[in-house]
Amino acid sequence: MPTEPSPPSRSEPAAILGPIVPATILFQVRPACTLLLMLTVITGILYPLGMTLAAQILFFHKASGSLLRAPDGTIRGSRLIGQPFSGPGWFHGRPSATGDIPFDPTASGGSNLGPTNPALADIVAERAAAVRRDEPAHTGAIPVDLVTASASGLDPHLSPRAALLQVARVAAARGLPEERVRSLVTTRIEPPLLGILGRPRVNVLELNLALETLVGEKAGGAEGSIPPP
Repeated sequence: MPTEPSPPSRSEPAAILGPIVPATILFQVRPACTLLLMLTVITGILYPLGMTLAAQILFFHKASGSLLRAPDGTIRGSRLIGQPFSGPGWFHGRPSATGDIPFDPTASGGSNLGPTNPALADIVAERAAAVRRDEPAHTGAIPVDLVTASASGLDPHLSPRAALLQVARVAAARGLPEERVRSLVTTRIEPPLLGILGRPRVNVLELNLALETLVGEKAGGAEGSIPPP
C-alpha cells in the first residue's frame, strides 16, 4: 500500500516565508521613499523657486514688498503697511492696535474689543477728543477710521473724508494754501478695485511723501517727520 505523505513540519512555512517578507517590505518602501524624495524636490524646491522667479520677473515691485522710495532712492517704507505720524505738519493715519509699537508687522492684530465693550467706547471717545483738539476747524462728525483701528492694525489707508479733514491743520502748519494741500489729497484718492471692490481710499505714507516733496523738506528725525523704515 502506498504510504501517506507526512504533514509539513511547523518550521517549513517560516523557512519559506523568511526571505519573502523582507523582500515584500522593501518592494513597498522603495517606491514610497522615491515618491517622497521626488515630491520634496518638486514642491519644496522647484515650485517655490519657480514662483519666486516668476514673481520677480512679472511683478517685481509687489513681490519685493511694494516699497516706497524717496527721490534719492532711500526706502521710506511699504505702501502696504502704515506708519505712525505725529506733529501738525503731517497727515495722520488711523490708530493701530499692535501694542506698544504702532504698526508693528510682527504683532499684527486688532483690539478684539466688541461694540458693547465699555473699553472700546472709552478709547473711541479719547481718540475723538484728540481729533477735535487737533482739528479745531472741523465741527462735523468724525470719520470712524480716525478713531478705530483696523483688524490688522497695519492699515496704511484713510478714507478721503478723513484725509480731507486734516487739510486745514497741515496747510496752516506748512504755510501753504489750503486748496493746494486739498488738491494734493484729491489727486491721490484711489478708486475701488474694478470700480466695485472696496471703497475710495488714500495711502497716508504716499500722501506724506508727496507733501514732503511739495514743501521741499526732507525728513531728518524732527518730530513729525516720516520715520525711517
